[in-house]
Amino acid sequence: MCYNMEKYTEKKQRNQVFQKFIKRHIGENQMDLVENCNTFLSFVTDKTLEKKKLYKANPCKNRFCPVCAWRKARKDALGLSLMMQYVKQEESKSFIFLTLTTPNVTAEHLEDEIQNYNHAFQKMFKRKKVNSIAKGYVRKLEVTYNAERDDYHPHFHVLIAVNKSYFTDKRYYISQKEWLELWRDVTGISEITQVKVQKIRQNNNKELYEMAKYSGKDSDYLVNQKVFDAFYKSLKGKQVLVYSGLFKEARKKLKNGELDYLKEIDPTEYVYQIFYMWNKNEYLASEIFDLTDEEKQKINHQMINEIEEEK
Repeated sequence: MCYNMEKYTEKKQRNQVFQKFIKRHIGENQMDLVENCNTFLSFVTDKTLEKKKLYKANPCKNRFCPVCAWRKARKDALGLSLMMQYVKQEESKSFIFLTLTTPNVTAEHLEDEIQNYNHAFQKMFKRKKVNSIAKGYVRKLEVTYNAERDDYHPHFHVLIAVNKSYFTDKRYYISQKEWLELWRDVTGISEITQVKVQKIRQNNNKELYEMAKYSGKDSDYLVNQKVFDAFYKSLKGKQVLVYSGLFKEARKKLKNGELDYLKEIDPTEYVYQIFYMWNKNEYLASEIFDLTDEEKQKINHQMINEIEEEK
């Protein structure tokens, strides 16, 4: 659970770029939160000072904020992992991972195209062939920006729960070629050349983290104001992850604590607290404080609520 201050620093520096771009889109109160976002961090640490865990902070919680989006992705990735474990164990399902790509579009068409792809996706999952194999899915919309061409690439990542027999039963198995034909058919775009499909072998943290990340990468949408505005306009208010079937049920259980039994307990014994204050472009550490017995009781032996992302 070692937290890397470099990562916090890098994301907080990006938050300062984000402040300039978001200003025209939000009111004063929201802007105050964005400017003060994570200017104060409190970590608890073990006696070696090597294991750190975030204890308190002041996040702005804006979806486009680089710090808050990164923190949320780690929590969401763990949630996905727990839901998958549940669907696999309790419903004895396997998983496939589908990537549905589309041609790049310019900024002015981005919002409409996203809407079109949403409809196409729903249409595809109503098709008998797909409907009969998909026992539930998690769908994520992602948009990337191509600076050379100054255009945008909306695409879907879909995690699908299938029966274990799916891979061996010829009546139900859908080949990559068939997925591509289905996707071309529902979008009406014959130029689509790529649909990726793979079997997920085990809980892979990197894949889960990729799936849980926000729909846009901050390195893409913080290029300039024009690009930020295109991302903001097309993604604001849209659900990042959409759940269906078994995943929808699993998500309800996750939210009401019924999947807590799958969470791991953090074995670290935390004894100290360190405060970090943001100062212009870096975090400055305070002295080290001993945790009180009351704090130790509250902090130690708690469930782990997020995953480490890839190094």
